[in-house]
Amino acid sequence: MRALVLSGGSGLRCRPFTHSMPKQLIPIANKPVLHYVIENIRDLGITDIGLVVGLWEREIAESIGDGSRFGVRVTYLRQEAPLGLAHAVQVGRPFLGDDDFLLHLGDNFLAEGIAEVAADFAARRPPAQLLLHKVADPSSYGVAEVNADGSVRRLVEKPAQPRTDLAVVGVYFLTPDIHAAIDAIRPSSRGELEITDAIQWLIDHGARVTSREYGGFWKDVGRIGDILACNRRVLDGLRPAVRGQVDRESMLHGQVVVEDGARVLRSRVDGPVIIGAGTVVEDSWIGPGTSVGRDCVIHNSGIQESLLLDGAQITGVRGAGESLIGRRASIRRIAANTVAHRLMLGDDTTVEVP
Repeated sequence: MRALVLSGGSGLRCRPFTHSMPKQLIPIANKPVLHYVIENIRDLGITDIGLVVGLWEREIAESIGDGSRFGVRVTYLRQEAPLGLAHAVQVGRPFLGDDDFLLHLGDNFLAEGIAEVAADFAARRPPAQLLLHKVADPSSYGVAEVNADGSVRRLVEKPAQPRTDLAVVGVYFLTPDIHAAIDAIRPSSRGELEITDAIQWLIDHGARVTSREYGGFWKDVGRIGDILACNRRVLDGLRPAVRGQVDRESMLHGQVVVEDGARVLRSRVDGPVIIGAGTVVEDSWIGPGTSVGRDCVIHNSGIQESLLLDGAQITGVRGAGESLIGRRASIRRIAANTVAHRLMLGDDTTVEVP
């Protein structure tokens, strides 16, 4: 079995972040989402991965390389325009050949992995097997209608009036039968070749498409709240480790990681928190659910439930929370009193807070 990982989307819902980086490389607990995806695939025993990329090919290649650091082989496949998931499969067809394959969206985070689903597919080998998850807002997703035995009878992409709350997770186990289905469909009203239309074609032509409901933690990291939720989920599993410098006037409480070269001076850190290499925290408070990247500076400030990317700086701001702060962004207090701030900042941004 091979895997096809899609990393060519534009990430409109994550702007301004994704003006300067692909959403698949947004760090969760200081590690890009795409790294978690590749590790989950490797843990299934799949070592040949086709990575479908677009405009961010160079940045993704710099992060992933040839895959050897993960114990896999990565082949880069260029999709010139985001024309749909089924179109991406067409792009990957020379790589896939006649093998069964796992189609995995590069921005989907599944904390518990997908080993059970993979084993179920291998044992029964239906033409397609879907992973489903109950959601509160099904109209934002592909939605499945299933029979009592788990077989799928109907798929609808982002329906205005969903008939179920079962969203299709961005993980599909497929046989080569899907290629004929993709060749038979036409672009949707969005101008894209929809994988849901291809799978519905299989159903309409007598194929038994199966499903498994995923009960673990799943997020599509397309919104700030989902990114923060993923970050907190990973941080909750941290093992405390102090490899940097923590002075005697500082206090660490709970699950805290201080990486090599980081310094914590006259500060309090309440975990779960990770502080990246080369970062300086002084006269500050870092609260639960916070990931601080490499070479950041936090001075005379307080922040919680947030992500700071590499090189970010916060000075004199107390009360920041639920924030995404981009690479080399600078936040500083300039005068008077301040209240809680909720921030989503793109790269190279400076914000002055009164």
